[in-house]
Amino acid sequence: MKKLKKGALFVAILTLVISTVLSGCSSNDEATGKDGNGSIDGKTTVTFWHPMTDLTGEAVDAVIKAFEEKNPDIKIDSIFIAQQGEGKNEKLLAAIAGNNAPDVAYFDRFEVASWAAQGSLTDLTEFANKDNVTSDGFYPFAWNEANYEGKLYAMPTTTDARLVFFNKDHFTEVGLDTENPPKTIQELEDAAAKLTKKNGKRFERIGFIPWYDQGWFYGWGWSFGGEFTDADGNVTANHPKNVEALTWLADFAQKYNIEDIASFTDSQGSTTMDPFISGQLSMIVSGPFKAAQINKFNPDLNYGVFPMPTPDGQNHTTWSGGWATVMPKGAKNQEAAWEFMKFFSGEEGQEIFSKISGDFSINDKVNEQLGYKDDPIFKEFINLLPVSHERPVMTQGSLYWNELATAVDMATRGKSTPQELLDNVTKKVSDALKNK
Repeated sequence: MKKLKKGALFVAILTLVISTVLSGCSSNDEATGKDGNGSIDGKTTVTFWHPMTDLTGEAVDAVIKAFEEKNPDIKIDSIFIAQQGEGKNEKLLAAIAGNNAPDVAYFDRFEVASWAAQGSLTDLTEFANKDNVTSDGFYPFAWNEANYEGKLYAMPTTTDARLVFFNKDHFTEVGLDTENPPKTIQELEDAAAKLTKKNGKRFERIGFIPWYDQGWFYGWGWSFGGEFTDADGNVTANHPKNVEALTWLADFAQKYNIEDIASFTDSQGSTTMDPFISGQLSMIVSGPFKAAQINKFNPDLNYGVFPMPTPDGQNHTTWSGGWATVMPKGAKNQEAAWEFMKFFSGEEGQEIFSKISGDFSINDKVNEQLGYKDDPIFKEFINLLPVSHERPVMTQGSLYWNELATAVDMATRGKSTPQELLDNVTKKVSDALKNK
């Protein structure tokens, strides 16, 4: 089948969803009392789409409240839109094409390059220059992800890192040293085996599931010493160390029976039903936001964190992602939208958001003000930020993410070999980059 060019694919997506979005936008205007100029009760109304729930949703609401108090002439019309990351942005694409784009959207930062390249985002460079917004207020990798070809297209709001959370009481129960958690892959496997309790095909407790929660393949690839692009920007999903990492994941799945693991994970949920928070999972790869969830839903949980193990127990690393606000192409209230974006990424907005969500700020000063550098859990994350990786900044970042996730699913289910799967990812993403 002939590969669709970007323009054709874009039109195909719009054909499927644009009518739904347009009708939804129309009914929303009627419900909120908006006039044709995007105003409610005489205030400039900024429409803000985001997918945040639970603690991050509460944090978004708190930022909006603080902004509106400081800017009484601007109203933020906050609208929940289901998950917008990892390429799942069809509604936003359709809204932009239909000239019904929100003024601001909450956006997974590694997708900025691909959206900027296709002309779907508003260039923020002049806004930033006018208000003297520079890279000084941001971690370098967060600022770099927000720029494409020398122009600013996003305002970073969060960053993070990944470590292994572990239940200290579980460790003590099976004779593991809580002061000396696993450093090597072998030590991690041994600990997982001791911690696991299984009755027939049913897990009463699982020691570890490497790919669960934030155990994305990027983290394991880098921990095994792999790389995902070379110095020239070529895709290297099939780097030998990445193949080694995926082979380990596949072997782990076979050892514990992937179908039994899937039955366990399918029955779990988030927040209070999170298996680590409820004590059904002894170790889990996650980010600093997990600590905030624990503090809210099970503050008595006795836990610690340690870096993702490596084969030789050295050169521990992590990876950092994060979100941003963007101004979609066609936003109607750009000046007011920029004011909100600037506030969200400024020190006040960052302190409000990070304190509630548990995410790290993209501003080092704010992290220090919040005491993260002194916190026994958070400082372990921040200590790794200097050696943290960032996902490849490329126009096919979403495709790369999704293809790696598919490769892990296929490998753990024994559908193909790790080498074949990663060879395929390399070719598919490389071809997409050439045909952009």
